[in-house]
Amino acid sequence: MKTLALILAGGRGTRLDILSGHRAKPSVPFAGKYRLIDFTLSNCVNSGIYNIGILTQYLPLALNNHIGIGRPWDLDRKMGGITLLQPYTGEKNNWYQGTAHAVYQNINYIKNKNPDYVIILSGDHVYKMDYSKLISFHKDKGADLTIAAQRVPEQEASRFGILKSDNTMKVLDFKEKPKDPPSNLASMGIYVFSTDVLIKKLEAICDHKHSDFGHHIIPEMIKNNQTFTYEFEGFWRDVGTLQSFWETNLALIKKDLEIDLYDKEWKIYTRECEGLPVKFGEKGIAIQSLVSNGAIIDGKVENSVISPGVIVEEGAVVKDSIIFHNTKIKKDTVINKSIIDKNVTVGPNAKIGIGSDLTPNQERPNVLKNGLNVIGKGIQIPSEVIIERNCRILTRIKPKYLKEGIISSGTTIKE
Repeated sequence: MKTLALILAGGRGTRLDILSGHRAKPSVPFAGKYRLIDFTLSNCVNSGIYNIGILTQYLPLALNNHIGIGRPWDLDRKMGGITLLQPYTGEKNNWYQGTAHAVYQNINYIKNKNPDYVIILSGDHVYKMDYSKLISFHKDKGADLTIAAQRVPEQEASRFGILKSDNTMKVLDFKEKPKDPPSNLASMGIYVFSTDVLIKKLEAICDHKHSDFGHHIIPEMIKNNQTFTYEFEGFWRDVGTLQSFWETNLALIKKDLEIDLYDKEWKIYTRECEGLPVKFGEKGIAIQSLVSNGAIIDGKVENSVISPGVIVEEGAVVKDSIIFHNTKIKKDTVINKSIIDKNVTVGPNAKIGIGSDLTPNQERPNVLKNGLNVIGKGIQIPSEVIIERNCRILTRIKPKYLKEGIISSGTTIKE
């Protein structure tokens, strides 16, 4: 079975707010040393799929630099390997207009590869999955389309496309992010198509107009084609919101990992960051945390994810937080329940994430309402500043905007 994987990696990821404000969502750092797209790429190669096209659009530079020629995933091959499919306007001057339209714009790439099956994947989910089992299921069912799905908590079902199937797993109905979900069987955004059927549908539906798989392709195929669902029971998270991103990072710290990053039989590969070993000073301590290469810990880290090159000085305390690459936490600073992006310097005696006031963020109340702070890339936070809860500090804000002694809960700081 010859399979081509197409990874959709061009979305803005607006629900990740500041974290995706200057990078494509699949290139957002995750679990210290990884990027989100590493999980999908690793699933492909571990499943024996070495023909991979990555569809980019929004702010692709960091993603392109991370992937390069695909060497960390053994995808630097003369036959097959990885192809970065950059967006282009086409003859009719249209950029990508939806997920299906993005694939349609690359239909000649699919035809040239001439696979038996095409598997459509998202580049921003965290999971381990053997796609070969999914493809075998698709073949055994004689399906035109197979949708991977998983049961989700009922209170979260409205975030997903919801499927209804019969006892043979044939799909009877599909609703994209319904307000009142009829079930909790959620599409994982993973689709296996028989290639000839996919090409016919794309050519019939997607010509120079906005078209998504969820809104346009799938409903039409349920009516007229053999469409099945494959229920996946392993760990899978769509880390599409800041809250889910924070929760999933910290879930990997637990003793009994829901997804085992140390499984030698199913490795998660990434572009390695060159760096020195982790160093702990005389008073440095890390409790139930992930600490990446090149970090220097002279303070206390608890229940947190520390990325490569982070420095935590003596007397500083970092708890329930995610700290991205090369950030410096100066002495006697306290950081609690915060996500801090790359290359940030937090001055001495600052306090971030304190107090009991949980006023939602006034500018983005649906994004920050549970006490989590997000601090953008490249910021210098002055000493002794107090930042309470649900605050957003946008990327590369100048220190003069942060000189007020207390930044109250729910505040957004921007120029």
